Amino acid sequence: MKRSEINALIRENQAFISAQGFHLPPFADYTPEEWLEKDHSYDEIRDHMLGWDVTDYGKGDFRKIGLFLFTIRNGAFGDPTCPKTYAEKLLISDEDQYSPMHFHFAKTEDIINRGGGNLVIELYNSLPDEELDRVSPVVVSTDGRVRTLPAGVKLVLTPGESITLPPRLYHAFWAEKGSGKVLIGEVSKVNDDNCDNRFYEDMGRFPKIEEDEKPYRLLCNEYPAAK
Repeated sequence: MKRSEINALIRENQAFISAQGFHLPPFADYTPEEWLEKDHSYDEIRDHMLGWDVTDYGKGDFRKIGLFLFTIRNGAFGDPTCPKTYAEKLLISDEDQYSPMHFHFAKTEDIINRGGGNLVIELYNSLPDEELDRVSPVVVSTDGRVRTLPAGVKLVLTPGESITLPPRLYHAFWAEKGSGKVLIGEVSKVNDDNCDNRFYEDMGRFPKIEEDEKPYRLLCNEYPAAK
């Protein structure tokens, strides 16, 4: 991805988040120059990779296979110095922009349609060998209601609706065509992208960036070390 594209996405989606009535924490507005002056008191942001995030899953076609994210808070697995056992993110999916099939080994998460269009989420159980179970029904909770749904169901969540995804439940999602982009909330156990994600197909994580202009905001994997 070009840096100019990432800069434009941050500006565009920051405005979209604001239009949905959601307020971001102060570090959303820190410039690259300001980050150079941040001391060790900001290490939680650095170490837990809070802030702006973009992925094209290594496919090089963000508009087709990709996701825009902002991590608001996050703990750490097995770290006794970190009291947070939870995470919260915002995700933004555009119409027909596919977030590929995956599950989490340990993380339980609530996926919430916070506003905008409709969110389509496709669900499969996983087999012991981590293949898709294309036969057995899926049992999930949606806003406190336990439901049994067929394998491969494409469940539509309208604004305000949510679903709880337990570990090892395969899911993929996208904004429903014709409904507009979706602001998605994720409330979960601690998030660890290094070891807790199992994509059904091989995927990358962070995009290769072509530096065609200066960064407007740093991504969560770009913060400089504290002085």
